[in-house]
Amino acid sequence: MISADQIREHMEVRALDGAHVGTVDHLEGSSRIKLTKTDSPDGKHHLIPLDWVDHVDEHVHLTKSADDVARQWTVLN
Repeated sequence: MISADQIREHMEVRALDGAHVGTVDHLEGSSRIKLTKTDSPDGKHHLIPLDWVDHVDEHVHLTKSADDVARQWTVLN
């Protein structure tokens, strides 16, 4: 599992297919990444589990496709 300390604010989050999913706002607790609402298609924050992260370099790379991420993330109002 990826260590949460590897993930920083403003890092780009990319899906398995290379698509841009969002930008890290901050970590919610120790198990979820909160994405910025300003970079969201619906203008809302989204949460994704840290378990979806495959690896981190200059970007956060996920193990799911962009379609899967959009279907499964948690939307915050």
